[in-house]
Amino acid sequence: MKNHSMSQARLLIVDDEKNVRLSLRRTLEDDGHATEVAADGEECLRHLREGSFEVVLLDVWLPGSDGLKVLEEIRLLKPDQYVVMISGHGSIETAVRATKLGAFDFLEKPLTSEKTILVVEHALKQLRLEQENRTLKDLVRQETQMIGSSVPMQALRQQIAFAAPTEGRILIYGENGTGKELVARLLHQYSARQAQAFIPLNCAAIPEDLIENELFGSVKGAYTGATEARKGKFELAHGGTLFLDEVGDMSLKTQAKVLRVLEAQRFSPVGGSRTIAVDVRVIAATNQNLEEQIERGLFREDLFFRLNVIPFELPPLRQRKEDIPELLDHFMALYCRRYGKPAKILAPGVLDRFSAYCWPGNVRELRNVVERMVIMVPGATVDLSDLPLTILHPQASRSGPAATWAQAREQFERQFLEQKLRENDGNVSRTAAAIGLERSHLHRKLKAFDIRPARSIE
Repeated sequence: MKNHSMSQARLLIVDDEKNVRLSLRRTLEDDGHATEVAADGEECLRHLREGSFEVVLLDVWLPGSDGLKVLEEIRLLKPDQYVVMISGHGSIETAVRATKLGAFDFLEKPLTSEKTILVVEHALKQLRLEQENRTLKDLVRQETQMIGSSVPMQALRQQIAFAAPTEGRILIYGENGTGKELVARLLHQYSARQAQAFIPLNCAAIPEDLIENELFGSVKGAYTGATEARKGKFELAHGGTLFLDEVGDMSLKTQAKVLRVLEAQRFSPVGGSRTIAVDVRVIAATNQNLEEQIERGLFREDLFFRLNVIPFELPPLRQRKEDIPELLDHFMALYCRRYGKPAKILAPGVLDRFSAYCWPGNVRELRNVVERMVIMVPGATVDLSDLPLTILHPQASRSGPAATWAQAREQFERQFLEQKLRENDGNVSRTAAAIGLERSHLHRKLKAFDIRPARSIE
């Protein structure tokens, strides 16, 4: 009976004994894998040059060039190749040499089916974990890319390059959706603390009665339901970076406690008496004018000066519209890859609508729109009809959703006519016939809605 605990893999068996090759081949193919065989090192290397294998099972004693020498050649040819060494005359010295040369494991003859399958499955599991880890790292890299070649973005990159290696506290200003957390992550990534934790906390998302527990942790029994001690964000960020997003939403009481931690670099958990020393770089962000908040008595001036050592201003998307094509390409590729969708192209006019829109939600709004299009548009082309109404008709969207029946009807009629014109390649006569409307009446409607078939729809 075949064992399908692991998905099928391609394996290469290298042994000068024909019976061993056949036995291993039968065992591994019965386990659901595809196999190739080689009788010597030269044949092994030829197989590796011509194809790819998840695992190579390599005998130590081979005619001509021995297995350890072949292993060295494999390392030069394919540095990440998983290799399991096989030997009928195993010794500790040989095993150590094989391990130093990068062998994953060592099998001793006589081989048993159970031991062989176990070692191969272990190698495949480790290989797939490494592949998943690489994929996740690539995804994280894509997620933390700062996209845009505009002058404001070039200046921002330069600021990050100057400030990241320092220990200076940074306060990031920017509207919602401009990428404040992304900038904070990049500052951490290019700092001396990059190998340590980056801990984000959205101060606006935590209720007032819980935020101290989130920041400083708590001891067992500190409050009802506290059945065990809990570490806070400051302790979790020890040696690394703590990102306080929307810092302007903290209460004055919490602000005072954060200030004390910044001054002393130590704190006590909620309900505890012992102090915990921490080494944390704090990066804060806000979408508010903190100087106005200070004047209104809502933000502590001393905390402001502690946080605002190096101020960063993030430009809204409407001030760097030349970056929109680059952002569109990046997010389209990202989400097509993530959801396993084929690449999509934009129909004529779509990019113009994206560029004309004011993007009140900034890059986050653009990103959400692209993700929605990748998921919901079935074909390979994104048409004007696939865009949200707010982007199709930015003038109407500024006044918000339709407030009256007349406004709702007008919005529907406009969308309906644009859709039908697209279906009829912008031909007014065919469109009029298709929807059962007099051609002259349709012309009046198009003029009233400022729809120009030949230019805007096409």
